[in-house]
Amino acid sequence: MFSWQRYHKTPIVGILRGFSEDAVMKLMPLYKKAGLTTIEITMNTSGATKIIRAAVDAFGHDINIGAGTVITLEDYSKAVDSGASFIVTPVLNEMVVKKAVSENIPIFPGAFTPTEVYHAWSLGVSMVKVFPTTFFGADYIKELKAPLNNIKLLATGGVTMENMVEFFSKGSDGVGMASQLFPKDLIQNERWDELLDVFKLVEGTYRSFKK
Repeated sequence: MFSWQRYHKTPIVGILRGFSEDAVMKLMPLYKKAGLTTIEITMNTSGATKIIRAAVDAFGHDINIGAGTVITLEDYSKAVDSGASFIVTPVLNEMVVKKAVSENIPIFPGAFTPTEVYHAWSLGVSMVKVFPTTFFGADYIKELKAPLNNIKLLATGGVTMENMVEFFSKGSDGVGMASQLFPKDLIQNERWDELLDVFKLVEGTYRSFKK
């Protein structure tokens, strides 16, 4: 089951896209060791459901493991059947959202405009993924939070180690990080010590901000 206590300890959602099961299973212990707590495996990854199941079986007691890029009800069913404890989408598919809410599965649907963000929240979601934040940055989160201060926002797209703190300081309730958190060259070349350093740097940056 999804643990909000675990999530709030380090509200950073790692986004794993396109990595093999072998690579995922090797990096997961490092993710845990660094103190990171929540990770999604995208459904457009080859063998995604098998990877999710393997990761949940091995690390589900310590890490929130969910499914990302869930677009259809078929995606949703496959993800939940594989053991995903939360769902992330890049778009607002009401059927998927309503299904997750009815089954008490935390879901973070993608939305961008104030109208989309409010509509997603009104459906009973746990948090709204503001995507993509690449072009407008943290100031866009601040603008959204001004009138929509009660809505939980997960900024995704363009979040880096350099601007992560700015996103949090301007109102993000979490951030999603992909390539900045999972450099392909380190993973493909199995430079695990360097990858652990990246994980520790991200976790440490957030921890320093919270102090």
